[in-house]
This record gives sequence, C-alpha cells and structure tokens, in this order.
Amino acid sequence: MATTEQREPTGIDAARTSAAKARLGSPLNLPNVITVSRLILSVVLFWLIDRGNHWLAACGVFVIAAATDAVDGYIARRYGLVTVVGRILDPFVDKVIIGGAFVFLAVQPDSGVNAWMAIIVIGREMFITSLRSFLESEGRDFSATWSGKLKMVLQCAAVAASLLYLEYGAAASSPAVLSNGRDLLLWSAIGITIYSGVIYVVRAVQMFRDAA
Repeated sequence: MATTEQREPTGIDAARTSAAKARLGSPLNLPNVITVSRLILSVVLFWLIDRGNHWLAACGVFVIAAATDAVDGYIARRYGLVTVVGRILDPFVDKVIIGGAFVFLAVQPDSGVNAWMAIIVIGREMFITSLRSFLESEGRDFSATWSGKLKMVLQCAAVAASLLYLEYGAAASSPAVLSNGRDLLLWSAIGITIYSGVIYVVRAVQMFRDAA
C-alpha cells in the first residue's frame, strides 16, 4: 500500500516558510498585549464618561491609553516585533478610543463636543481606512503623513481638554480662558482632521491617475 510521507521543507521552500512566519509573528507578543490593554482601557474610559462626575479619572485613563499607543509602536519597531495582527489591531484600537471618546463626550453638556464633530472624526477615519486598505491591497504605499500624525495629537489633546474642562471649568465662576482653550483645541482638531482627509484623498486620486 502506498503511503505519503510528510517531508520537512528544504531550500527555497524552507526560506519561504521562515519568511512567512517572520511576517506573521506571535500574536501574543508584548506590543500586541499593550494594544489589547489599550482596548480594555477604552471600555473603562467610556464607562467613566457615561457615568459622569468622574472627569479627572476619565482624563487619566485616556492619557494612559494614548501614551501606550506610542509605547507599543516603539517596542514593535525597536525589537522587530511588528506582526500582521499588530498592524491591524493597533489602528483599529486608536479609532475606537478617539471615535468613542468624541461620541460619549458629544452627549455630555458643557463638553464642547458637538454631534457633528463626532461624525466628522468617525466618518473621516472610516473613509480613509477603506481607501488605504484598497490601495495597499493594490501594492501602493499609502502610509501616514505628517498631517495624519498631527491629527492624532490634536484629537488626543482636544479630548483631554474637554474632560479637564468638565472637571474644573464647567462651574459658572470658572475663567473664560478654560473654555476658550478647550474650544481652540477642539476646532484645531476638527480642522486638521478635515485637512488631513483632503490630503489623503488628493494622494489617492493621483495614484489612480498614475495607474490609469
């Protein structure tokens, strides 16, 4: 009776197998664990905002979550721990935290966040993410630009400012500088969100023209 032997890959096959494993990496490495912890922190953040009257605690949780975004990325690049799971999970968690924070703040009086601001933030992220996925599946380089990175910084600053205002500035006797500072950060964040979205769309249109 004939039998089929399972042979270990050799030569080119072994090299391809090794390269594939290197690209996939371990889904349970340190950067991915940090990313998952950021997702858990986002749930805690939303609960605190929804409860109300825990604005300082909510701000602390948000700042920690935002800080770990830089930490997991640095560790992944520094020690060669970039994985497919991490590349998918990290931006997803970022969008959950920022988009969710804007949504929950939009229903809080005196937060300064309006519903249309939350729609712009979430709509921009959904559209650009879909555009990036399509172009990169076609082999195009659609990596983040300086405007996209600045957008993330200003959005984080705006969320933190809104939470701090709810803690310290919502009283009638609070100085106007607190509300003015909050509004400045919010409008700057929305402005760069729209601007960076336009920049990405222009890049995409140029890529489509080059391909045609």
